[in-house]
Amino acid sequence: MRFFKFFFLFISLVFALGCSSSDAQTVQKRMCPKCNMPLPDSSIHTATLEANTKKLSFDDIGCLVLWAKEHDVALDSAKIEVFSNDTHKYIDAQKAFFTINEKTPMNYGFAAYEAQKTDTIPINEVTLKMLRGEHMANPKIRKQILGN
Repeated sequence: MRFFKFFFLFISLVFALGCSSSDAQTVQKRMCPKCNMPLPDSSIHTATLEANTKKLSFDDIGCLVLWAKEHDVALDSAKIEVFSNDTHKYIDAQKAFFTINEKTPMNYGFAAYEAQKTDTIPINEVTLKMLRGEHMANPKIRKQILGN
């Protein structure tokens, strides 16, 4: 009988240790350095910034712009890639076309496309609009854009 108690205790301990190690792996998810939200698994609306030998990933292009401003990173000299909604791959942000009225993780509204669409803007206008607060997270701007 004692053997079964020790055996049961041993199995329970092994199972508990095995579960806790898998829990530790799920906690280490990639996070946006600006808003501390986890990056989506699908990569849609994500952006990467490579500057000063660091590569950072953001959940929204707006977060990238705001983080760069806070940390005095010149966006024109940094390598920026954005996830394209039409080709589903990372592309150079300088070559991307951005819409201004899409649903994004932080509700800024900027979504990248590789092929030009009507009513799109380049990355320098996205940067300017973000720094001015002219994005969909601003209720007045959202009302102007959507007409509601």
